[in-house]
Amino acid sequence: MKKPTIIIGKKQIIMTCLTLMLAVAVYINYAAAPPLDTESSSSILEDRSDDIRYGETEFVNAEAAPMAGDYFAQARLDKMRDRDEAVQTLQTMIGGGDVTEDEALVNALDAVQVSKLIESEGTIESLVKAQGFQDCVAYLDGENAKVVVKTEGLDKAQAASIKEIILGETSVEAENIRIFEVK
Repeated sequence: MKKPTIIIGKKQIIMTCLTLMLAVAVYINYAAAPPLDTESSSSILEDRSDDIRYGETEFVNAEAAPMAGDYFAQARLDKMRDRDEAVQTLQTMIGGGDVTEDEALVNALDAVQVSKLIESEGTIESLVKAQGFQDCVAYLDGENAKVVVKTEGLDKAQAASIKEIILGETSVEAENIRIFEVK
């Protein structure tokens, strides 16, 4: 009786490694996030205008100051849910048996990009909190960076510090960085 042979090619090894990297990045982001208040369900939408310049701040919703903690808890929940959906979609696409080699390569590169964005968001949030801010949530999409900070007043020096953190961690252009303040 002939034993079945398993042929593992480069493509399968690369896909497995990328999937593992993505899973590790999601876990690190989850583990590094502070505990969430799951009972809060209110969300504050950001109010933005296109003429924001470097060093200026913008209030997300000035009337929602008592609910600032709720905003950050809900924002983290929403971000984790969106990332989990993206990871699941990429894993389905990578694991699909009827994709061409080019499609598999594109899917693998997308998985690596999502993994890098998740890692960069976590690093930015940690570094901004290390600057003395009470809380922070970062959103990256590769071309834009949005950071929401909890503070009693954001001055130009603090905004510049946050911008430097983002520029040091990402390749986002300075004009595509937005900083929002929640009191």
